Amino acid sequence: MVSWRALFIREMRLAVRVGGGALMGVLFFLIVVTVFPFAIGPDLNLLSRIGPAILWIGALLSTLLGLDRLFEADKEDGALDLLVASGHPLELVVVIKTLAHWTTTGLPLVLAAPFFSLFLAMTPASIGATMLTLLVGTPALTFLGVIGSGLTVSLRRGGLLVPILILPFAVPVLIFGVSASNAVAFDPAAFRTPFLLLAAVSLVAAVISPIATAAALRNGLD
Repeated sequence: MVSWRALFIREMRLAVRVGGGALMGVLFFLIVVTVFPFAIGPDLNLLSRIGPAILWIGALLSTLLGLDRLFEADKEDGALDLLVASGHPLELVVVIKTLAHWTTTGLPLVLAAPFFSLFLAMTPASIGATMLTLLVGTPALTFLGVIGSGLTVSLRRGGLLVPILILPFAVPVLIFGVSASNAVAFDPAAFRTPFLLLAAVSLVAAVISPIATAAALRNGLD
């Protein structure tokens, strides 16, 4: 347990220093959110209706930041080879690295969402629903992104391929997250179904991602 805790702390420090961490993700999130009102205009009703979608798009794009360096930095300094040769389950290593990355990038986006939603004239109920869906859905985006990072670890400039690999699989997460957030404003009874589907996608991604990523890393190091 001590070694796993040490690995988690190490990954959090690396995520902040190398990948941009919370500050970079939140700043990019803020840029995306503030650009939409300028593009759409002063129609507060329209902004309020599409506010959850804007926040989800911003969270999706911000999650992509730093994913390309998640394993590449370890591969360059030899740490990834040591982790593979250590005898510890590589799947568990992937889980710890993913949780550390989400803690430093995904969780700050969830905490910042209520403040950024003020730019979009969203109602308190819609803000709360969007924050809850982001809390449940952003882990799925991170776990899916880790698979793309593992697949491109052996490629030069593989970070350009990560968004291309991730976005098709992230579409269901985006659909369920926005649907659940909008349901609170238009039909509160319809919130449960897309929210449970969103939670299910996160759980499935949490199970499949470590296995797929570990296999990709082993193949990439061969």
